[in-house]
Amino acid sequence: MEEPRSQDATPTSAGTLAKSYSPAASEPEVREAWARHRDFHAEPADAGGSVEEAFSVLIPPPNVTAALHLGHAFNNTLQDVLVRYHRMKGDRTLWMPGTDHAGIATQTVVEKRLLRQGKRRTDFSRSAFIEQVQAWKDEYETTILEQLSEMGCSCDFDRTRFTMDPVCADAVREAFFRLFDDGLVYRGKRLVNWDPATRTALADDEVEMRDVPGHMWYLRYPLADGDGFVTVATTRPETMLGDTAIAINPRDPRAAGLRGRSVRVPITDRIVPIVEDDYVVLPTAVAEELGLGPEAINDPKAALATGFLKVTPAHDPNDWEIGLRHELPVVNVMAPDGSISTEHGWSDGLTEEARGFVGLRREDARTAIVAWFEDHGQLESVRDHEHAVGHSYRSHVPIEPYLSDQWYVRVTDDRLAGSALRSMDPDQRGVDAADGAEAADAPPMSGDGGLRFFPDRYAKTFRNWHENIRDWCISRQLWWGHRIPVWSRIVAAEDADASIRDVARDAGDEMIATESVWTTRGCAHRVRMLGDGTIEETVCVPRPSTLGDDAEAVVSALEADGFEQDPDVLDTWFSSALWPLSTMGWPEPAAHAEAIPEGNRLLETFNPSSVLCTAREIITLWVSRMVMFNRYFEAALPFRDVFIHAMIQDGHGQKMSKSLGNGVDPRDIIESHGADAMRFTLAQLSTGSQDVRMPVDLVCPHSGETFTPAFVRNAAGYQVSAPVQKSPKDPTLEMVTSYGVATGEVESDDERPLARNTSSRFDAGRNFCNKLWNAVRFGLSNLESPAEAGGDGPPSLVDRWIVSRVHRTERLVAASIDGYQFNPYAEAMYDLVWRDFCDWYLEAVKPTVRGDLGQQRRLHAVLDSILRMLQPVCPFLTETLWPHLHRLEGIRGEDGSTGIEGLSLPPADRCAIAAWPDIADALHDPEAEAAFERVQALVAAIRNLRGERQVKPKRRITLHASASVLALIEEADGVVETLAGLAEVGGLEAAPDGAIPLPFEGDQLLISDLLDAVDVEGERKRLQKTIDGKRKQVAGFQGKLGNAGYVNNAKPEMVEETRRKLVEAEADLAAAEAGMAALTSESA
Repeated sequence: MEEPRSQDATPTSAGTLAKSYSPAASEPEVREAWARHRDFHAEPADAGGSVEEAFSVLIPPPNVTAALHLGHAFNNTLQDVLVRYHRMKGDRTLWMPGTDHAGIATQTVVEKRLLRQGKRRTDFSRSAFIEQVQAWKDEYETTILEQLSEMGCSCDFDRTRFTMDPVCADAVREAFFRLFDDGLVYRGKRLVNWDPATRTALADDEVEMRDVPGHMWYLRYPLADGDGFVTVATTRPETMLGDTAIAINPRDPRAAGLRGRSVRVPITDRIVPIVEDDYVVLPTAVAEELGLGPEAINDPKAALATGFLKVTPAHDPNDWEIGLRHELPVVNVMAPDGSISTEHGWSDGLTEEARGFVGLRREDARTAIVAWFEDHGQLESVRDHEHAVGHSYRSHVPIEPYLSDQWYVRVTDDRLAGSALRSMDPDQRGVDAADGAEAADAPPMSGDGGLRFFPDRYAKTFRNWHENIRDWCISRQLWWGHRIPVWSRIVAAEDADASIRDVARDAGDEMIATESVWTTRGCAHRVRMLGDGTIEETVCVPRPSTLGDDAEAVVSALEADGFEQDPDVLDTWFSSALWPLSTMGWPEPAAHAEAIPEGNRLLETFNPSSVLCTAREIITLWVSRMVMFNRYFEAALPFRDVFIHAMIQDGHGQKMSKSLGNGVDPRDIIESHGADAMRFTLAQLSTGSQDVRMPVDLVCPHSGETFTPAFVRNAAGYQVSAPVQKSPKDPTLEMVTSYGVATGEVESDDERPLARNTSSRFDAGRNFCNKLWNAVRFGLSNLESPAEAGGDGPPSLVDRWIVSRVHRTERLVAASIDGYQFNPYAEAMYDLVWRDFCDWYLEAVKPTVRGDLGQQRRLHAVLDSILRMLQPVCPFLTETLWPHLHRLEGIRGEDGSTGIEGLSLPPADRCAIAAWPDIADALHDPEAEAAFERVQALVAAIRNLRGERQVKPKRRITLHASASVLALIEEADGVVETLAGLAEVGGLEAAPDGAIPLPFEGDQLLISDLLDAVDVEGERKRLQKTIDGKRKQVAGFQGKLGNAGYVNNAKPEMVEETRRKLVEAEADLAAAEAGMAALTSESA
């Protein structure tokens, strides 16, 4: 048992606690104790042992780009509640922490930092630049792990993984090799989503669509024969330099007259054909002329359309498809940075006028080209037009469709997307388990039908994604990341081996496997024929531990034979998709015995994990791919449940994001409110998937004053705290904000220190923690001196009630956590602690507890139960209080029992490793709860009367009541007298004249000893207010019961409850009216 200590770390007596809770004093000591005892370290089951009681969670690895923000605190708080709860329930529990290398994002922030130093990435060798990024990674990985610890996350930090550490790197190499060898990874020239800011390709689900204000420009293209023109509508005039056709819908009546004709593209003078394609939207007038249905006529695009579409295959995905259908040439007029360029596939139409646009940024080229059309009388019109534009999820700039040779995973293959669909719970997928052609064709697999989403509506997102999935672009033009493990060379057909030449001839542009000297050395070898007739050979080299001593020799031999390693790296999500496997040492834990000494037992025990907690935005980016990979490589689910929680937004409704720089460091909230106040508030805010808006203030480092910051709009269009703020007390003093530091616009120093963030949203959590602290402090003061054994009396009504409330709360809490309902958990604990325990139970037992050993034991047991049930969400506070309470375990029975039969609370050295309360159903006492609810209502009625009459708290009054109420007061055994401030209780017949009426449960009670304080007019107003209110209630209930629809369709118990309330309201009305009549008679 840890020594109880005061908050200055000195040992204390059992009941001695500081007057108020100081998180800053307690939290470091608690963290140190957990770490010293390795309380959160998880061991796998023994070989051949049962894994039924294993509970595991893999942390969504945060990016090492920057420190964590409140969005991460929210996600990790919810995970920690689950993990701590299951640990206390006795499950073999693992929470695996780790971080993600975040290729694009991390490389971008490092490049920005270097740019501020006047350096560029290209000033370094590849290895030297990676050293720069590695240093950044080391700094922020340390910061992130410290933040997790300070938040109280009970991770097994001994098992921390990083997506590029040797364990994870082995998994990535193995996965890529298997996919390549199985034909599920290929290289192909496609139109990709290109980020001009980071100059890399993005997958489809890395593109965020935003509605942006823009224009629709109507441009005239002359027919090549000089006989007229066609008008095209476009939002991207700058791409017209790459136009290779004009398309018209074949149903358009104008198509017949244009068939076989051509158009001269302005500026480039390129002669391009007019092609007919069903993709082209018919203008509204044409649709009406053809008598098409309302869908075509009312199509919003039809209202903007001209019927002619400029086709630019290199710069629009829909145009690319048209180009494939009509075998159109592809002209790429842009460089990787988004500027107009002739160096990347633009060889024709380079007129002098066209050369004038070369080098312009795409936005500037748009303006210049529109001006050209206007100057030449070919700009027909311009319309304002808001439309959806894809933006990079990292740099937040508009993406550019870009023609490029990239690597892809063939996720459209049934072994991946189809398997993911079959993993879904049949109810959520919307099919019977045996239905579906793909289910019938595929062999059964472990985990089929076992994946479930909470809330279940997110299953539709997962299902729709896999039903409409496209192959996944996995190559990124970066230096930081897992370099693609393939070596390639291009050879002339006549120089290739005959066997290679024959395979390539059959392959066409597909990559076909071949046998060679490289396959005999353990590699995979594929070839394809390129468009110019040359042959590309590609060799994939497996992970070094597979090749053993031959690993370096194979690479050396490849490079000596003219093969070069691909310079690109894998998409970050490729390694993230392997997270459930790589963290456990897959594919060969024995190859990493130092990191994973348990070998395969770790993977066997904790994969599949129990639940993934994440946000909806990465269902497609991450959840989907983990399911596909885990099932493909291990024929099992990566996790059984997926819990999708809300997102934390800033005060402007924008998602908190590292890349936006609008995140709030949880340590700021911990400093101002404490970790548990933050955690409890976040749990309360978890009300399903409704996003949480978090208005944030700043704390002035000069004065300590809290103030609302000034905001600015950044280049991406988001509202953020201005990088520099002025002190509200003294405008000559300045400070910098976390946004300014995160973006590199400013740095903090002595003159302009960093302002901390804070938010009043966490005040309620802090108040709750202080309430519990004071309650335990009061409870301890009543337990320090155990009563004589002879004072061990039977449980009173209030004792039975509080024990039943503990039982009810435990059941609700357990059901809530099991169902990923965190707000009901927090609210249930709030009600139990604040309302039931503090407001009622402690007040009720004040006069009796010191002399009643049985009641002391019950008080001790209730406090113990509360600390255990609160531990998952308030671990620091409960751990700080734990030794103080358990130094008093001598108050228990000789056998260590709690004094409450049916309640088991085994002793434990620390609350974090204590068992969850074991509460028998027999302790549910509905009679006690119903009786005490009546006591509460009676006390509340008397207190209200005292308040209205401004009776001083110490003044005692006399209550005259009916027999039923007197019986209730007697059953309560002094509680009503204590809580309502009663001197005496008697029958109605003994009430003096002029006693004040008090309606209760249809009876009229009378209050005496207040005759000197009777304000007749005030009493008349009070009674009239009661009468008005009761009449309104009676009318409402009568209206409901007079409605046949309600009576016939509502649940019978609801109707009966309405009838009961009507009878009660009518009785209260009659009592109030009788009181008014008596008052009128007496005053007369």
